[in-house]
Amino acid sequence: MRNMTPYASARRSMSGGNLWLNANESPYSRDYMVDSQFLNRYPNFQSRTLNHAYADYAKVKFEQVMSHRGSDEGIELLIRAFCTPGQDAILTCPPTYGMYKISAQLNQNNTVEVPLIGDGQLDFDGIAQALNNNAIKIVFLCNPSNPLGNTLPRSAVEQVLELCKGKALVVSDEAYIEFAEQSGAQVSATDLLQNNPHLVVLRTLSKAFGLAGVRVGFTLANEALIQALVPVLAPYPLPAPSLQIAEQALTLDGQIELRQNVIEICAERDMLARALTGYGWVKRVYPSVTNFILCEVTNAEAVMQHCMQAGALIRNQSSQLGLANCVRISVGSPEENSELIRILDLYRAEEIPA
Repeated sequence: MRNMTPYASARRSMSGGNLWLNANESPYSRDYMVDSQFLNRYPNFQSRTLNHAYADYAKVKFEQVMSHRGSDEGIELLIRAFCTPGQDAILTCPPTYGMYKISAQLNQNNTVEVPLIGDGQLDFDGIAQALNNNAIKIVFLCNPSNPLGNTLPRSAVEQVLELCKGKALVVSDEAYIEFAEQSGAQVSATDLLQNNPHLVVLRTLSKAFGLAGVRVGFTLANEALIQALVPVLAPYPLPAPSLQIAEQALTLDGQIELRQNVIEICAERDMLARALTGYGWVKRVYPSVTNFILCEVTNAEAVMQHCMQAGALIRNQSSQLGLANCVRISVGSPEENSELIRILDLYRAEEIPA
């Protein structure tokens, strides 16, 4: 524990400012009704209402759904349930979401890294070799990718499933799936669950649904795998207010509002990407099907400091493998994006030394 570096979440690593574009949150919120009549009682271990609603939304069976505190808890549950401490390992494909490795460390499991190749795609030979040479029990695929913003093709996920058959679980982390689908990318692996008992799909209401503060996520898998997670899940994983709000968000009206917000965010993302390509100090704008944009710039720290001084928070990704001098910008509302562009218009790369 003394040697661990905790995950540098957006709230932990940065504070202040009035323009928060560093955590891939939705810029949109809405009012929900919370019934406080029974807050003196513990909530159910699993809400049948919530799980049925999400099963209908994700087009899976009710028995294939477990709800918990964000998809982060889903990552932790899988590692605790299927990785023997001090013996087994997980596999990740960096650059990728940092909590996979940290959750493994907390359970005393190593992380084997097989970096992405080419334009952010999987190294199948590297994955096959790692599976043969290590006691890997879980392969984590971030799809759509955080921080790259791209997707893995369906055939790639199927190929990894074949490589891992009889060896390891394959986890498709689909936190940004709604934005990808709106962008025309059909990448969800939920329809592969039926014929792949070693497949797990992670979902969340923190991104497109705009409920990051409620902390509701889902693990989707075949029933036997879901039941294997039951012993390691907390007895009351979700607070009653979170359950009530999540159930309202998944109603027909809630889903209509979700789609409207996703359409606007994707349109704003494309507008912001075009604007970023016009700056001489931006060397590359990565294509994105998510609610954020990754950019390679001449000096990431200088851009960060300029934005912070103006009250805008964005995220420096330079510590990630292969992402030197890269910043990640969450897509805000039209007003927030206009303000960010105004701030960036004032940036002069030559004024801040490297």
